[in-house]
Amino acid sequence: MRKKLFSLAIPALFVAAVAVSCKKDKPVTSESNEVTTTKDGNQYTVDTLNSKVEWKGYKVFKSESTSHFGTIKFESGDVTIKDGKLESGKFVADMNSLTSVDLKDDADQLGKLNGHLKSGDFFEVEKFPTASFEITKVTPAMEGDYNTLLDGNLTIKGISKPVQFKANVSVKDGEVSVATEPKDIKREEFGVKFQAPAENGVIKDEVTLQINVKALEKK
Repeated sequence: MRKKLFSLAIPALFVAAVAVSCKKDKPVTSESNEVTTTKDGNQYTVDTLNSKVEWKGYKVFKSESTSHFGTIKFESGDVTIKDGKLESGKFVADMNSLTSVDLKDDADQLGKLNGHLKSGDFFEVEKFPTASFEITKVTPAMEGDYNTLLDGNLTIKGISKPVQFKANVSVKDGEVSVATEPKDIKREEFGVKFQAPAENGVIKDEVTLQINVKALEKK
């Protein structure tokens, strides 16, 4: 039973990509970017009901047949818009909400997997209950499928690392939409190093993370 649980849990390691920023503790280590953004502009609040982080992880090779995927909800967040353009933002994810979507029809295995991911083997959600991504620089993209480059600091289990996302950002009728590209993050850099027995399959270090945020203007 333990081996089976490990086999299910490991693929979801990539959930780590969700950047953990503990409310109580300062980052254990930090290689953060310098924040060059400001709060100068109109303030928007993240719509937590319509925003989420999507994650996906793989065994050995990337393929649909060897992956697990799921979501994490946002606890809070804010965005600043200046002259109709994104100026800054910070998004805080609730690590207690992480769940596997592909196991949603198997309540028993879903409960075991989610519980293991929240344990000390993985994300230690009791100690690190939240995850965050803070935008440190916003740059218009001149080509490609995304209109903006977002440099920022991703924090997971008290470890901060600089990460850049390509994103599509839109501002219209009192609403801001931020949708990033699927981005591979190395989970071991954030202290998520658990591995199951080799016979259960080797889990890729890379996990795919995508942020989808809706924010509404403060009245």
